[in-house]
Amino acid sequence: MKKLLILTMSSVLLLAACGDSGESGGGSPADSPAAVELTVSGASSLTAAFTDIGAAFEDADPGTTVTFNFGPSDGLATQIDDGAPVDVFASASPKWMDLVQDEGPGVTGRTDFARNKLAIIVPSDNPAGIENLDDLTEDGVQLVLAAEGVPAGDYAREIFANAGISKGALANVLSNEEDVKAVIAKLVSGDADVGIGYVTDVTPELADQISLITMPDDVNVIATYPIAVVVGSQEADLAQRFVDYVLGEGQQTLADYGFLPAS
Repeated sequence: MKKLLILTMSSVLLLAACGDSGESGGGSPADSPAAVELTVSGASSLTAAFTDIGAAFEDADPGTTVTFNFGPSDGLATQIDDGAPVDVFASASPKWMDLVQDEGPGVTGRTDFARNKLAIIVPSDNPAGIENLDDLTEDGVQLVLAAEGVPAGDYAREIFANAGISKGALANVLSNEEDVKAVIAKLVSGDADVGIGYVTDVTPELADQISLITMPDDVNVIATYPIAVVVGSQEADLAQRFVDYVLGEGQQTLADYGFLPAS
């Protein structure tokens, strides 16, 4: 009987130990959200604002890592159409969202989330003495634009047409860059006298290196930015939550960076 009692007590202790181990081991993963990565392709002009929005979204949605792919909207749309695994697309032009929607994998939850004005941008010392659009046609002016097809490049050419200066301005184009960030880089480095970009490109970090010159509203262009979940996303629900975040809490961040509301 004594031997039987010892065995019984040992069994009880063993079962209790197993129970404690299982409880502590099973509780920790349940308390920690599963890690998940969200891939967002965004127009290069969104880099600063979306980086902040992404960090805030990660805080609001524990376990989520937002990975951004910034670049020209036309290039991003082509990547998505070619099968790049993207969850959310934010374009600087409806044109390239249309491409993904109509000719690519498709989109859901599409909505406009911001607008942006174009501006003349010059190095802070303004070496060519640029004051208005007409000055872009002066002999010797070194003008840099985003390439055709890139929203900022198309908008710039539309502005020149509106102002009746296409021939003279385009004759002064020094280079056509892959996106608006590359335009700004040329101006910051002093390799060009003037460029056309967005008002949001003059960020606090660059305010002492470049300056913007506003254009008359009757010739200027206001860019509309759509955002959507890409069909085929493996994280469609999370992707829609990110879109909703941009439309909600993210609006203040966009305003802080100089973007206009969608309507």
